[in-house]
Amino acid sequence: MQWRLGGYQEAAAAATSTFGIMASEREEFSLSGPLHLTVVDWKNAHHRRSVAASLVQGVRILERDRQVKRQGSQALAPPWWEFFHFQLIRQLVDDVDSSIFGAIYEFKPPESHYHNSVDESPRYVIAFRGTITKPGSVSRDLELDVCIIRNGLHETSRFETAIQAVRNVVATVGKSNVWLAGHSLGAAMALLAGKTMAKTGIFLQAFLFNSPFISAPLERIKNKRVKHGLRIASSVITAGLALATKKSYQNSRSVDPFATLSAWVPFLFVNPGDHFCSEYIGYFEHRKKMDDIGIGAIERLATQNSLGGLLMSATGRESEPLHLIPSANVIVNLTPCQDFREAHGIHQWWRPDLHIKSKLYNYK
Repeated sequence: MQWRLGGYQEAAAAATSTFGIMASEREEFSLSGPLHLTVVDWKNAHHRRSVAASLVQGVRILERDRQVKRQGSQALAPPWWEFFHFQLIRQLVDDVDSSIFGAIYEFKPPESHYHNSVDESPRYVIAFRGTITKPGSVSRDLELDVCIIRNGLHETSRFETAIQAVRNVVATVGKSNVWLAGHSLGAAMALLAGKTMAKTGIFLQAFLFNSPFISAPLERIKNKRVKHGLRIASSVITAGLALATKKSYQNSRSVDPFATLSAWVPFLFVNPGDHFCSEYIGYFEHRKKMDDIGIGAIERLATQNSLGGLLMSATGRESEPLHLIPSANVIVNLTPCQDFREAHGIHQWWRPDLHIKSKLYNYK
């Protein structure tokens, strides 16, 4: 897919590197977007990741444009999707504060660009932004962040708007033509939407950037033996509590609730320096280690539950620990980051020099 850069290329040449520019400049595609993708190969994992991340960034800039009243030629959001031949079909708006939290994009390449690589492209992408700590959205966003911690995101009106949009698009164009994408809070929204659809047998391709994992930060412990011991103890306690409350299994012949979700394999993009999402690394690695030492049955029960969720259920409160998933393709960014902000940011995921480790985890 070819696209002439024109003024974008000139602006980029005059700018410093993506990770050395001011925050306001990071909103401008010409200064911080993946301008190196002048041709998109939809079979290339780096290209798909970069486009998905850019579309998520487009949602964030849509909301920033609204907040600071940038309109028409002053708006900074459109290049984040137009560069890749997407059109904005609909903005998803929160009914509480009127902020833009998501967008539905349609892929509309010129006819001359239809070739084999386009067959791997989506027809629609539904993207969700992360938390914006600016007046106009911060109060509602932080409220939803708390809902994630309390395992209650599924009960919010923002999620209801999101899942209804997903259902409508899928019903119109089919599941094979739809991608989900999100960053941070938006990744949690996309993850929950993907899980909800998977429970009905509809498996959507999902790109989840820095999705929050609500747990004690065991992954930050440097001593591997201590970390492994704590994870085993946590698994035993969680599995025991799950059995005591009869949350997961009524008897040994009960249907494994993870089995219905196991065919859904989202892409989880994680940075070890981001404590919000780094626990996904240990979550999946520990499951394999438990199998290796012969106590995988305990972990299969523990991995479906969280202590917080079990305690909430024991007090009669509905809980949906959205971060607990059976299968995933976990992509870890091994490129050194200067600080937490960079480790948690969306910009890292379209860097051309990204050093990553990818591993597929299938639930057994």
